[in-house]
Amino acid sequence: MTLPELYLALLIGGTVLLASIAAARTAHRVGLPSLLLFLAVGVVAGEDGLGLKFDDAQLAQALGTAALGVILVEGGLTTQWTNVRRLLAPAAVLATAGVAISVVVTAAGAHYLLGMDWHLALLVGAIVSSTDAAAVFAVLRALPLPHKVTALVEAESGFNDAPTIILVLVFSTASADLPGPLPLVGNLIYQLAVGGTLGVLIGRLGALALRRIALPATGLYPLATVGFGIIAFAAAGAVNASGIIAAYLSGLVLGNSKLPHRAATRSFAEGAAWLAQIGLFVMLGLLVDPSELPSAIIPALVVGLVLLLVARPVSVLLCLLPFRVPWREQTFISWAGLRGAVPIVLTTFPIVEGITGARDALNIVFVLVVLFTLIQGPTLPAVAKRLGLTRAEALRDVQVESAPLDVLDADLLTVAIPKGSRLHGVAVFELRLPPPTVVTLIVRDGTTLVPDRDTVLRAGDELLLITTPDTHEAAERRLRAVGRGGKLARWLGETGAPELEHPMTSARNE
Repeated sequence: MTLPELYLALLIGGTVLLASIAAARTAHRVGLPSLLLFLAVGVVAGEDGLGLKFDDAQLAQALGTAALGVILVEGGLTTQWTNVRRLLAPAAVLATAGVAISVVVTAAGAHYLLGMDWHLALLVGAIVSSTDAAAVFAVLRALPLPHKVTALVEAESGFNDAPTIILVLVFSTASADLPGPLPLVGNLIYQLAVGGTLGVLIGRLGALALRRIALPATGLYPLATVGFGIIAFAAAGAVNASGIIAAYLSGLVLGNSKLPHRAATRSFAEGAAWLAQIGLFVMLGLLVDPSELPSAIIPALVVGLVLLLVARPVSVLLCLLPFRVPWREQTFISWAGLRGAVPIVLTTFPIVEGITGARDALNIVFVLVVLFTLIQGPTLPAVAKRLGLTRAEALRDVQVESAPLDVLDADLLTVAIPKGSRLHGVAVFELRLPPPTVVTLIVRDGTTLVPDRDTVLRAGDELLLITTPDTHEAAERRLRAVGRGGKLARWLGETGAPELEHPMTSARNE
């Protein structure tokens, strides 16, 4: 590549990136998932639009898989272990048995309603069977839902990519080479067990190293943290195990360890994940040929309706039956099975292997993702409200970030008091924070003031507190408790526990 060609490529890439960021803002304002507009940017920039030619399925497969690894590392880093630890069993069942049920039911619908041969029907069923981590993380975290509902769908999305990819790889071979049930189950167990083990081990190794090694610059900590997640992803893939599950679990371990500069790490990982999502969706938009899409609309509608109205509800019902999940939550989980980049990336596998009908499968899956994201994404808030799952108080919980003060072995907490929080009207001494935690500064209406014990807090205030690593969690709990129950929170039985541990959770959700 010559220097002028490099400048032109960077100019085009930067323009597409900024257009995608503008699209993300527009999507957020109108309530649409960003992935739709990212795909649209890719389609507009493609051969039938601005003329950019991209039809290398093998390159798309490689880059797409790498992007999924980055997205899942970020998903693990930003997932709270306290929210998912009690949900590992139902999430694992949904991610394995649920995927298998969805594949069979969706394939049966495609075979009997559209006349697809069983091989292609099973391939399409496997491609669309998993919920998409990027779509789920982006949409559900903006909704005021019970933490256990959000955490269950997020954990399922983080885990189910691995079984799905294994099934797609199996069905991307010739019909005569399809393995029997026992080799398939053995391969699945190997990939999940080895990938999961490597993810946890590398995550723990990374946490140990980052706590003990003093790096020369703050910006190196986020790089190193994400780097350990990428190593886990690559190491698992190198031994033919699941790099996807390794990436998610390593991020989960690292994100829930007491590491330096956690807030900066989360911000960096979020930015990296956004960049991966933008590049991934734009690339997939470039990969499709818009002139071929109209013929895929009817098959996509049929497959999508079977998946949304039959396969997904049946799999959720059967998988969650032993866990006594209330029917309202089951209904929402069924509707929240969002599809996104993962199915489109998976269509590149049979294309690379030269499977008959693979290009048609790409068009069907692309149209399905677009149509049903338009149907499911914007309606999720209304569905949650209709089912009585919306928690108004979720938007009033204080948001706490921390940055370690290495020299003092202390943590700096920043607390924003939102409208509706019962911290409004509480004096500093009435917080009764665990010693030696102190409120050091209040930012109010653009000005700063140093509070004394009688200073009264107001909605809109931003507080800076100094605490120690040992009292960090207790301070956060006390702030949440007062934010929910006011100055008499302790007398009212409010402990400030995360929603999943809150004693009122099950009664309220039932």
